[in-house]
Amino acid sequence: MTGTRPVRWGVLATGGIAHTFAEDLRLIPDDAELVAVGSRSADAAHRFADRHGIARAHGSWQDLAMDPEVDVVYVATPHSAHRAAAALCLEAGMAVLCEKPLTLNLAQAQDLVTIARKQNVFLMEAMWTYVNPAVLRMQELIADGAIGELRSVHADFSIALPYDAAHRLHDPAQGGGAVLDLGVYPVSFAQLLLGAPDAVSAWAHLNPQGVDDNTGILLGYDSGAVAVLSCSLGTQTAQHASVNGTLGRIEFARDFFHAGGFVLHRQGHEAEEIRLPESPGNGYTHEALEVARCLRAGLTESPYVPLDGTLAVMATLDAVRASIGVRYPGE
Repeated sequence: MTGTRPVRWGVLATGGIAHTFAEDLRLIPDDAELVAVGSRSADAAHRFADRHGIARAHGSWQDLAMDPEVDVVYVATPHSAHRAAAALCLEAGMAVLCEKPLTLNLAQAQDLVTIARKQNVFLMEAMWTYVNPAVLRMQELIADGAIGELRSVHADFSIALPYDAAHRLHDPAQGGGAVLDLGVYPVSFAQLLLGAPDAVSAWAHLNPQGVDDNTGILLGYDSGAVAVLSCSLGTQTAQHASVNGTLGRIEFARDFFHAGGFVLHRQGHEAEEIRLPESPGNGYTHEALEVARCLRAGLTESPYVPLDGTLAVMATLDAVRASIGVRYPGE
């Protein structure tokens, strides 16, 4: 697209995260306009459209993918359907922002990247952490040598979720388990800073249906650096992270994946709290703004959320699942 008009969005699926994303798009009217929704259920699409004041409701994913008034589709299905939904859009020449993780496994992710590159169409995983202002500021400080050479990353994302066999997070048919839904954040955070690991090991407790509900991950690097990561569906934690170097450390006390700031500890200096402007709404505006910036610049992928980086994270997640024995139907 060219010019400065708002990017015209379509939302594919009508679950909770789709509603949240739609609400955040309203906060950036100069850069985003929600014009269409698509669902396998026409009734669900119309209810979603009525709630958010959307002009067009499509009763199929295909119709949304073919809508000429849409510039980009946000894929908000459970991740077990990401490959099918995103591929349909990409093959129709439609730009895609797809919720994390991009797919269930590396093979599916590579398939989407291949389609996007063949079609010369924009594709980005909705890893909002990578475009979070606090995380971007942290990267600047690290690049400037504020904490010296990186030696370790510690990160955790855990929530307390009562066991329910029908819930998507406990259901292998829907790509359930802590690793793909929660662990993708600490793994992505670690690889943003340290790159793809040279060794991966993991331990997990599996639920009665065979997906993980409490997992520890260790990433090793030939440089000597390590990443110690965890995720769980059984306990509510602060969702903290720390980045540790030879000259200091950076600490996110909570919610590192969409934090508003952090504390910088440098040898010989007082601790410095660094705060960034509060993210509007629920925090999804940053990724929507990055998509708009890329589309206006004619880019087919974001330099902040590069596809090769997404593939590297998927490779690590595959290795973690292989280590803990989690497989999904059809794999």
